[in-house]
Amino acid sequence: MTRTTKIGTLAIAYDDQVLEPRPWTVAQSQWAAELHLSLPDGPLLELCSGVGHIGLVAALLTGRDAVLVDANEVACRFAEANAETAGLRDRVEVRRGDMSSALDPHERFPLVLADPPYIPSSDTGRFPEDPVTAIDGGADGLEVARLCLAVAARHVHPEGVVLLQLRDAEQVDRLYDVDEPEPALHVKEVRTVESRGALVRLAATTSATRAGFRGSC
Repeated sequence: MTRTTKIGTLAIAYDDQVLEPRPWTVAQSQWAAELHLSLPDGPLLELCSGVGHIGLVAALLTGRDAVLVDANEVACRFAEANAETAGLRDRVEVRRGDMSSALDPHERFPLVLADPPYIPSSDTGRFPEDPVTAIDGGADGLEVARLCLAVAARHVHPEGVVLLQLRDAEQVDRLYDVDEPEPALHVKEVRTVESRGALVRLAATTSATRAGFRGSC
């Protein structure tokens, strides 16, 4: 049965086949709105977009077009319907597929958002109300997050920003291997959201930051 919840100013539809949108996740959209005026022109990208609430609110707040990518067919259908309801259908493109192949190699985005599954596989049983595929982040909870960063690194504008949602600050600390010499993205800032999650702002690693980066997240 389809239900509707309020996310920001938008009415977002979903059902039991997808992850229920959490209103507090709009903090990611709000941070995007804070940053976008200092970024180059161009559309925003949301990876692991689910029913689209974070990307849609960000598109509304920034006035930018948006590309939303998710592997779940049902989630993509809801994202398209939610974009229509929000009056954003002509500004939002929803792509269903693996994030590694859903984007053209030459596409670049000044703003990339991602709210990947981040629950360790062994802990997913603690959340029976959530579809497993929507919350399972692999053995350490960070497998999908790291894939998001790999994709984001290939598609973020050199002067752009990546905003990543994780479970907590401890996951941020484990995001990169301390022995990784030259990550493509480096952590610029971390914000805690109502003790419910950690938002991470990352930027492309330049020659000025490579020398000093040593797992600084």
